[in-house]
Amino acid sequence: MKNQIFAHLPYRYLGNYLEYILEKNISPEIFFNAEALDTLVVEELASFADALKSGGILCTIHAPFMDLNPGSPEPMIRRATAHRFSQVMDAAKILKPVSMVFHPGYDRWRQGESQEEWLGYCMETFKPVLERGVQIGTTITVENIFETEPSTLKGLLDAMDSPSFRHCFDVGHWNLFKTIGMEEWFSVLGPYIAHVHVHDNNGLRDDHFPIGDGNIDFELYFRLMKQYAPGSIYTIEAHDRAKVELALDRLRDRLA
Repeated sequence: MKNQIFAHLPYRYLGNYLEYILEKNISPEIFFNAEALDTLVVEELASFADALKSGGILCTIHAPFMDLNPGSPEPMIRRATAHRFSQVMDAAKILKPVSMVFHPGYDRWRQGESQEEWLGYCMETFKPVLERGVQIGTTITVENIFETEPSTLKGLLDAMDSPSFRHCFDVGHWNLFKTIGMEEWFSVLGPYIAHVHVHDNNGLRDDHFPIGDGNIDFELYFRLMKQYAPGSIYTIEAHDRAKVELALDRLRDRLA
């Protein structure tokens, strides 16, 4: 796949970095937060989409997530979540991303034993998202955040039962919250992986280091990716230009 490697970029910076993106042939994973969605100028977004298309640059989208929960038992939270998801799907209709990343919202400290309740509400929230994703031609993926093991994500993926609804494996988050090894995670969710966030840390905080600057076993990681999820979309999530370029170089070396 052309431009299989993507780099995280908040929407508010897209205009500032558009020339750099086109010059360096960097495919962005565009993050829309609430402010970006509420102040979105459709004509501006369309011009960005045209520029990326003209330059042969693909994009992905990271959906808003702060304080949202598609499986919340609180109806007002679900309505707010559905509203934000609808807004970001409107943006996706213009940008035509190859993939979109959403947070599923499960937190064992809040949901506890109410996994089935969470799953039912989560499906209700994601069904219209998936329907619109299929119409647009994008893959909807759900990212592991606080999940310590993969059972809730597997339950959601199985329940949605669609080749257009897949898993985004964030290896940095896995390293922070895991109670099982990487091989076991892949044995359960590897076949569902279509998109990954690849960054490093030392297991203490979400540092978003380039590969090799933390303690994650990337030899094992890339071996498992090759075994279970070849052809997946890779997104690096470095937070300044120097680290973006370093992270891209290291990832390209690994995938060469």
